[in-house]
Amino acid sequence: MSTKQEKHYQDLISQLEQLHEEAIALEKKFAPAIAKVAPEFKKSAKNLLHYLTLRHHDIRVLQEKLSQMGLSSLGRAEGHVLASLQAVRNQLCHLSACEPTSKHVAVSFSENHKLLSEHTEALLGPRPEKRSTRIMVTIPGEADDNYELILRLLKAGMNCARINCAHDTERTWLKMVQHINEAKKETHLKCKILMDLMGPKLRTGPLKEGPKLAVLHPVQNDIGQITEAAKIWLAPPGATPPKNIDAALPVSLEWLAQLQEGDKIRFTDTRGRKRFFSVIRKEPNGLVTNLFKTSYITTGTELRVKNKAIAQQVAQVGELPPIYSPIILKKDSFLLLTKKQIPGEPAQFNAQGHVVQPAHIPCTLPEVFTQVKPGQPILFNDGKIEGEIKDVNPDQLLIKITYASQTGSKLRADQGINLPESKIHVQGLTDKDKHDLKFIVKHADIVNQSFVNQVENVDALLQEMHRLKAQKLGVMLKIETQEGFRNLPRLLLATMKAYPAGIMIARGDLAVESGWQRLAEVQEEILWLCEASHIPVVWATQVLETLAKKGRPSRAEITDAAMAQRADCVMLNKGPHVVQAIEFLHDILVRMQEHQNKKTSMLRSLHISDLEELKADHKTNL
Repeated sequence: MSTKQEKHYQDLISQLEQLHEEAIALEKKFAPAIAKVAPEFKKSAKNLLHYLTLRHHDIRVLQEKLSQMGLSSLGRAEGHVLASLQAVRNQLCHLSACEPTSKHVAVSFSENHKLLSEHTEALLGPRPEKRSTRIMVTIPGEADDNYELILRLLKAGMNCARINCAHDTERTWLKMVQHINEAKKETHLKCKILMDLMGPKLRTGPLKEGPKLAVLHPVQNDIGQITEAAKIWLAPPGATPPKNIDAALPVSLEWLAQLQEGDKIRFTDTRGRKRFFSVIRKEPNGLVTNLFKTSYITTGTELRVKNKAIAQQVAQVGELPPIYSPIILKKDSFLLLTKKQIPGEPAQFNAQGHVVQPAHIPCTLPEVFTQVKPGQPILFNDGKIEGEIKDVNPDQLLIKITYASQTGSKLRADQGINLPESKIHVQGLTDKDKHDLKFIVKHADIVNQSFVNQVENVDALLQEMHRLKAQKLGVMLKIETQEGFRNLPRLLLATMKAYPAGIMIARGDLAVESGWQRLAEVQEEILWLCEASHIPVVWATQVLETLAKKGRPSRAEITDAAMAQRADCVMLNKGPHVVQAIEFLHDILVRMQEHQNKKTSMLRSLHISDLEELKADHKTNL
């Protein structure tokens, strides 16, 4: 061996040894944190720190040199960092004059798969029969009285049912849980129950109430001709409408009981237009009617039946919900975001068309007003509206709109607000989260914490769980902000204090926060860090969404679902075709696990022309 070649080997060995020493040093530095993690996560916590050391360096040149020698390039070392470093070093020692070593490593090659498998099963239940990746499904609120839907979801392949505490009530959640447990008994299938805490609500507040009005439209074609009547349900408040109803109006049942099929109910709408409903079907609790012309109906609109011998000729439309007109925002317009919950209104103009009062809308999270700075970006409604904070005071923020659609974008109540460059610290759990957690402890297997930005958020949850004696409840952290992503290593160590634990990649808010162009990179980094921690990760948001909602997937969605196989669980959102989406996703996951295991490509035989046929063709051509 030449001196130059020996020096080359020694240089590579030296780099690997330095990485090893730095990894051990970081492990020692974080010894107090490692001491606090659950026993099942001790090895994984150490390996996470080793991986952070490895990724602190840019080792692309080292990787290229190792690869050229036919050695591991460390590109798949996530789950067993020290074992990989030691194995490559020992291979180099066989080529050089140094002695191979057999130092203790936190996680061996064989332990890597065992740890992740055990942690995933503890959190998400046993591995399904034909695939390794679990399927989670968001349960719609209407499932509280639809046991058959839950049964179909479970039979289609749902392994974990998600209930979002930001919606519905405890009564609805309890009925969902009862249906899930009943379906599990009937099918003898396993299914975990995960419940989301709503977390701090960073959203727009209420808008100013408009008129109590219902606008009813028949179906029209492109040239304005009516092709189908609007189906209107007339019934007392709370009466369940039949299927395929376009709108419902509250009317006294006593008055409706006098009417029969074929009767015409006449009225004058708010514009003075004379209109009528035609009764086409009588139900025990109301009437189904046809309406052939657009009508504007308000609370108190009089309904009349002429030329009919009935005791009561006239009735009134009951209380209708108010309409709320959105605030229209255009580029370079201004918006006031207020701390006081004063209902939002559009901008006010004088006779000359100049703005005398900019549009304003409240914010639901008061901490925002003391933790943002001028010049920072702010986004609304999943990034459809972008702005820059121009002025900050304790009661309001002045925002200049930097992006909106050319015709103006609509800002409504209860729409999301994102502050990607602001560090928003919220102490403890909200009162609602504490209340909901009591229900979750009794009825769910996993609690999913939203809006997790700092270690203090995780600690607050674990303390409340300890107070409620919920030692067996699994914990999942929803990573949905740029701040949460930046703090992910510390958040992982914090959640490792509980067992079992997992991470959900909430790609919707994360895309808005990190920038659409960075989402692919960010979700990859989360997958790597979770693999290094042997913590199961859920790939969430808009997976096969077009299929679930409309019955047919887009091509991009199929590719996204295939990529999702590298996660340990994939989440589907609700939709009328969600059962079909589960079956479709199951098929994709089964196929893709033959080709991919995390970052590793699995080289099974290709389903292309038979090799013998290729050989025969080659001979023929010769």
